[in-house]
Amino acid sequence: MLDYDKEAGTYDATHGGEARAEAAAHAVLSLIPDSTGSLDGAEDRPAHLLDLACGTGLVTRRLAAARPALRVTGADRAPGMTRLAAARLPGSVLLADSRRLPFPDAVFDAVTTVWLLHLIADGTEVRAVVAECARVLRPGGVYVTTVDKAAAHDVGSDIDAVLAARPRRPASDAAADVTAYALASCLLPAGQAAFTGVGQGRSPRSTLADLRRGWFTMLPPDDPRADGFAARLAALPDQDLCRPDPRFAVRAFRKPAAR
Repeated sequence: MLDYDKEAGTYDATHGGEARAEAAAHAVLSLIPDSTGSLDGAEDRPAHLLDLACGTGLVTRRLAAARPALRVTGADRAPGMTRLAAARLPGSVLLADSRRLPFPDAVFDAVTTVWLLHLIADGTEVRAVVAECARVLRPGGVYVTTVDKAAAHDVGSDIDAVLAARPRRPASDAAADVTAYALASCLLPAGQAAFTGVGQGRSPRSTLADLRRGWFTMLPPDDPRADGFAARLAALPDQDLCRPDPRFAVRAFRKPAAR
């Protein structure tokens, strides 16, 4: 896994930047009711959204800007990321572990996790994160998350053909598993969306660089098999031509309203 404190300074530039953030925020907000009051119908307070694993705050800032009546809080466990996010949303970002959120029950009208669940190798921990998101949701609130991130990067290109035989761990954010975890926490499916990861199409040269720096976690740079994949990547044509951008999937789950 990446060291997100070390990567914080270059993360936006190497992960699609503002264009990707805009696409992600648009998809997420398409699954969250637009209301000047709270999502559970209590008009005496503003709706409150938690963007968990907010990273550098690019998406978080766009969520807040697109819905001025929506109070947005960002949280991340990496200090380097949190510092950047806090500069973009002063007073609205804090350090937090997604498995043990520092909030009481039922305080948010929406919780979002964009590109978080795929980072968690243990299914039990993914279930715990989803349960925490459900816990802090108010009745009627919505949980929105990306799913199937690794699969989205397989666009059927020649690069994907080279990488097909690489060792890989089971996806921890598989849509079916995330849905099961949500149901176990009494969250009901409430819609889905998708967006293009603008600027994230791979080129052979950039993929080779990712391989050499350990991006593919099940194939570390010192693994003897890495040289074979590197040679095949280096032999591909159009070394600097980016293949198609990935298309990311988003799912929404609603906490039943109190009766």
